Amino acid sequence: MEVRSESEVHVRSEKVLPLQGQMIQRTRLKVYFVRVCSSILIWTCLVQLIAVWELYNPRWFSGFTGYTTKVSVHVEETLPSPLLLLPPIVTLVSKWRLKNASLKGNYTNNGFLQVSCNGGLNQMRAAICDMVTVARLLNLTLVVPELDKTSFWADPSNFDDIFDVRHFIDSLRDEVRIIKRLPKRFSRRYGYQPLEMPPVSWSNEKYYLQQILPLFKKHQVIHFNRTDTRLANNGIPLELQKLRCRVNFQALKFTPDIEALGEKLVRLLQERGPFVALHLRYEMDMLAFSGCTHGCTEEEAEELKRLRYAFPWWREKEIVSEEKRSQGLCPLTPEEAALILQALGFDKDIQIYIASGDIYGGERRLASLRAAFPKIVKKDMLLAPGELQHFQNHSSQMAALDFIVSTASNVFVPTYDGNMAKVVEGHRRYLGFKKTILLDRKRLVELLDLHQNGTLSWDEFTATVRQSHEGRMGQLSRRRVIADKPKEEDYFYANPQECLCESKTCDDLFGPDNSTAVQ
Repeated sequence: MEVRSESEVHVRSEKVLPLQGQMIQRTRLKVYFVRVCSSILIWTCLVQLIAVWELYNPRWFSGFTGYTTKVSVHVEETLPSPLLLLPPIVTLVSKWRLKNASLKGNYTNNGFLQVSCNGGLNQMRAAICDMVTVARLLNLTLVVPELDKTSFWADPSNFDDIFDVRHFIDSLRDEVRIIKRLPKRFSRRYGYQPLEMPPVSWSNEKYYLQQILPLFKKHQVIHFNRTDTRLANNGIPLELQKLRCRVNFQALKFTPDIEALGEKLVRLLQERGPFVALHLRYEMDMLAFSGCTHGCTEEEAEELKRLRYAFPWWREKEIVSEEKRSQGLCPLTPEEAALILQALGFDKDIQIYIASGDIYGGERRLASLRAAFPKIVKKDMLLAPGELQHFQNHSSQMAALDFIVSTASNVFVPTYDGNMAKVVEGHRRYLGFKKTILLDRKRLVELLDLHQNGTLSWDEFTATVRQSHEGRMGQLSRRRVIADKPKEEDYFYANPQECLCESKTCDDLFGPDNSTAVQ
C-alpha cells in the first residue's frame, strides 16, 4: 500500500479545493439564472393572461390592474421595429404597456366611438379633426374613421388609401386612443348592435358631456353616421381648439404615394415660374346641388335638374338659378372667372393651375379662360398618363393632389366657398398668411352684369373689383361670430385663429383694439 507524505496530501488538497469552489460557484450561477428566467417567464405569462383576460372580460380586472376598462384593445397596433424581433408574447405585453403609458394624465376609457364621414375629401378631413376632439373630450377610444363611399363621387377609397394611418395613430398617442377596428366582442358578427345616431350640428362641449357621454355609459359603442359640422366653430375651450389644429396640420398626413406625386406637381409648376391655383368649382355635382345653371344650355340645365332629383338627401329640388346667383350663392362660371382674374391684374402669361375635377361643359366652357390665360395647366397635362393611373376613379385621392398644389401656390383663388376653399384657406393662413383671394361673389355678380350690359366701362369695372377686394386677400382677421347663427359665421378651419396666436384672446396677434366681431 502506497503511503503519501503529509506534504503530498497538503499539495493535493490545495489543488482540489479551488476546483470544488468553482463548481459550487457555477452551480449557484445556474440556479440563479434558472430562477431569474423562471421569474421573467412567470411574470410575462401573468401579464399576458391579464391582458388577454381583460380583452374578453374587462370588468373583472379593472380594479386589480390599475388600468381602466377595455384598455387592452390597443394590443392590435404595431410598434417600432425593434420590438418585432422579440418573441410574440413579450411583444404583445410591451405593446399593451406602451399603449397604456402613452396618454397624458389620468385616462378612463368611457367607450368606443365609430364614425362614418360624409361628403368630399375636405369635408371629411374637417370632420375627422372634430371626431378626434370629441373622443378626447369624452375619453373615448376612436376607431379609425370610415370614409364616404356612397356620395356622388362613389369613391371606394379607405382611410389608409388617402392618409398615413400609422402616422395618424402615433402622432395623437398622447391625446386620444385610436384603434384600427373594434374588438371582436363588439362586432356585428357576434350580434352586437351599436347605437347609431348623428350628433346635433354645431354643438359645443356641454352637449357632448351632458347628452352624449351618458349614452356611452349605457351602450359602450356609438356609431356617428354623419360627421359634418358636428362641432361648433366658437365657444370651445382653447385646448380643444388647438387639438383640432394638431389633427388638421400635423396628424392628417397624406400617404407617401400621394405626397410624392403632389410634391412633383408643385416642383414642375415652380420650375416654370409663379403660378395661381384656381379652384374652379364648376363641376357637375356642384351645379346640380346648387341649382346654378347660368351659362348652361337648356339641355344641360335639365340634365342637372334630373341629377338633383336623383339624390334624395339633396333636399332642395326646385331652385331659381338667377335668384341664387344674385345672392352670391353660385360658383363663378369659367367665363366670369376669366374676367375677374383680368380685372384683378393677373398677367396673361401667369400659370393657372385648375384645381378641380372635370369642368361641366368641357373645353367649350374653358375656351374664354384659356384665351385670356394661355398657360392653363391641369394634372394630366403635367404628368405622364401612367403616373395618374393609380388615382383614376378615386376622386378623394385626386382632390388630395389638388390640395397639395393649392396650399403651395403663389396665389389661391377659389370661385366658390365650399369645403375645399375653406380648408385650403386655413392651411395657407397657418403657413404664414399666404395670399388667398376670397371673392365677394354677390358684389362681383352685380359688377359683371353692369359691365356686360355696357353700364360699367372696363376701367371702371377693374377699379371697382380691385377696390372691393383690398381686404379680402387672406390677411390677419378675427373669426366672425354670429350669435345663434353658426351656419353663417366664419368657419373654424378657414381661420383657426387660436392656433395662430399665443394668448387666449389673440391680442398678441391682432392687438387689443381689434376685438372679436359678434353680430
